Amino acid sequence: MTKPLSEPTEIEGETKDDRHFVTALARGLEVLSAFRRGETFLANQEIAERCNLPRSTVSRLTYTLTKLGYLHLVEETGLYRLGTQLIALGSTALGGLTVREIARPGLSELAEFSGATVGLGVRDTLSMRYVECVRGPSTIMVNIDIGTRISMTRTAMGRAYIAVLTEPERLALFDRLRDRDPLAWPKLRASLEKAVEEHATTGCCTSFGDWQENVNSIAIGFRPGGGLDPMAINCGAPSVVTDATFLLEAVRPKMIEMVRQLEGVMGV
Repeated sequence: MTKPLSEPTEIEGETKDDRHFVTALARGLEVLSAFRRGETFLANQEIAERCNLPRSTVSRLTYTLTKLGYLHLVEETGLYRLGTQLIALGSTALGGLTVREIARPGLSELAEFSGATVGLGVRDTLSMRYVECVRGPSTIMVNIDIGTRISMTRTAMGRAYIAVLTEPERLALFDRLRDRDPLAWPKLRASLEKAVEEHATTGCCTSFGDWQENVNSIAIGFRPGGGLDPMAINCGAPSVVTDATFLLEAVRPKMIEMVRQLEGVMGV
């Protein structure tokens, strides 16, 4: 259900006292983020509902983004699609992540060994997004690819990312997660603190049916250095392909060794 427009957005609630924050820019980026995987076209009304913004505001934003090439208006339908300027921007961003190229051989080797999908992910607001993905030989796979956005709190990848944050970073993130759903926060915080402890004691975080009922996954977080935020590598598949015991006993040691080589790989 759409929130009432009088209710502050997540961005406004977090940054209302930050005089350096440019709200108009943030709203424009929210508009671009309204497009979901598998969707090609959106109307202003749909964007307004997803961004919790007045339609008049969204109309001005989509007009500006169209002029700049980040959106394209299909005149016949009045619907918008992502523009070619975003393709160039996305290619530049991914090209700057040299760690993807360094990690790719290890990801491929692990995918071949496990028969599962292995991915490299980064934080995207309060979610995680794949920046690299390699599929194993199994014909039954989770529908994941580069660019896919997944839960931070219910996936092994997201939990592993949280586990390698510094204490101040983690507390700041917890504040945002709490504000998003205060009623659910006590139970969620307990599960995340358990995941942090799991990462410290076993070397990985797990998600066995927590994200999707029939999907098993483990993940390890690391800090690549070079000014980049923490990342996480996961390995997962439907439970009919791989079970928890195989992931923990066979895959986990190989993943730990691979991630150890990526820790700090980008330098200072």
